[in-house]
Amino acid sequence: MTLDATTTTAPSTDDPSADTITVLDPVTGEVASETRRSTADEVRDAVARARAAATGWARTAPGERGAVLRAAAERLRGHADELAAMNTRETGKVPGDALGGVEAGIDTLIQYAELGPLHRGEALRGNHGAADFAVPHPRGVVLALTPWNDPVAVACGILGAAIVAGNTVVHKGSERSPGTIALLNRLLAAELPEGVLVGVDGDATTGEQLLAEDGIAVYAHVGSTATGDRLTEAALRTRAHVIRENGGNDAAVVDADVDPVWAADQVALGAFANTGQICTSVERVYVHRDIADDFTAALVRAAERKTASAAADFGPLVDERLRTTVQEHVDQAVDAGARVLTGGSVPEGAGTFYPATVLTDCTDDMLVLTEETFGPIAPLRVVVDMAEGLRLAAEDRYGLAATVLTGDTATALRAAAELPVGTVKINAVFGGAPGGSAEPRGASGSGFGYGPHLLDEMTTTTVVHLEAAPRRTSAPTGTTDAVDPATAGSHDTDTATAEDVR
Repeated sequence: MTLDATTTTAPSTDDPSADTITVLDPVTGEVASETRRSTADEVRDAVARARAAATGWARTAPGERGAVLRAAAERLRGHADELAAMNTRETGKVPGDALGGVEAGIDTLIQYAELGPLHRGEALRGNHGAADFAVPHPRGVVLALTPWNDPVAVACGILGAAIVAGNTVVHKGSERSPGTIALLNRLLAAELPEGVLVGVDGDATTGEQLLAEDGIAVYAHVGSTATGDRLTEAALRTRAHVIRENGGNDAAVVDADVDPVWAADQVALGAFANTGQICTSVERVYVHRDIADDFTAALVRAAERKTASAAADFGPLVDERLRTTVQEHVDQAVDAGARVLTGGSVPEGAGTFYPATVLTDCTDDMLVLTEETFGPIAPLRVVVDMAEGLRLAAEDRYGLAATVLTGDTATALRAAAELPVGTVKINAVFGGAPGGSAEPRGASGSGFGYGPHLLDEMTTTTVVHLEAAPRRTSAPTGTTDAVDPATAGSHDTDTATAEDVR
């Protein structure tokens, strides 16, 4: 059994000293990839290489950094099918989605190649005759820890922003998709100067070795809340800046005034896309009682249209460990009184498939409502009105995103104002403008991810206050320099000449 490399607890293997990570194809059970773990010496060397390259890369002109990043993106484009195929073998992601993730990653790199040279400081208004401005600078070495569920797209967001902002990067992906990440790192590094991107392959033990290293300025992580908490703990010692997008338990709240079939299709998309293995999947559903029956029937029909087949749009869960967790959440709900309307049990046959599942009669203490299941489960909780639905949606330790389906403008505005999440999606479970940034709340993380705001996270700012210095008077050759007593110590910038302030 393998564990997610974005967790940092000790790996549960019979031989923790084994130097190879073996990933099984979740469709066939056959070996999908074998990747050698980086040794402790290689981990130290990776950080040292990134540190050695940091100053030179930081001094490289932003336009040149952007051009190099664009070249790296084009190299990925030439290997898109190869990357997508490896992703499908390792994680079971359906081929169309896997290729879409690679293409999204390429587009993200190009976006940052264009945004990077435009990232600028600010001119401030201060005293007359003085200049005040804020200047962004690269932070240094970024440790990027990225997940398996969309390995190329997510990694490219962090890597692109970090690199174009002038940082160097040590990158370790999840042990559930090591072959995909190793290939991604090799392709990108081939277009970058030595040390700008250094890949490390490994599991949780490797992650702990990286956290023990000094000289890392940023921890950038997408993955579990437990790992995000571990990074925050490590940063108390290293003083690293932490950017984390972690677990979510996103709610969908359905109003009585919307078309029930349309609403059910939206929720089905949010709950079942990528077999529920998306950070912003719909994990819990609060539906108005006046629409509950029609909505529920339509949602069951939508779930039953899903076919657990790698050739369709509904692939397997990533591994048996995750499938066990999903089944445990369903069983706990059923034992506590929930009813399974469709799905709800492990199917026969090879692979780690799990059916799209709809549960009803769910209560607020069930794991399917309180914790992130990360599987194709839609647990329904009927509410008396939208006020109750929004209140329950807000009463959660996570704060990644939420969806509200309503025809009422006042309800939509209330949701946008009151839901304590990074992203409120109204009448669309997926979508958003390119370059949009969001900051998760609570157990879902901290710091802006994606878009131009991620460039702010990847840089530190120096505020500069500039005044003219008093000019010295001319002194004969060989004598001690003299200072005009009329100007010595003067800071009256109002009387400074144009020459003085040049």
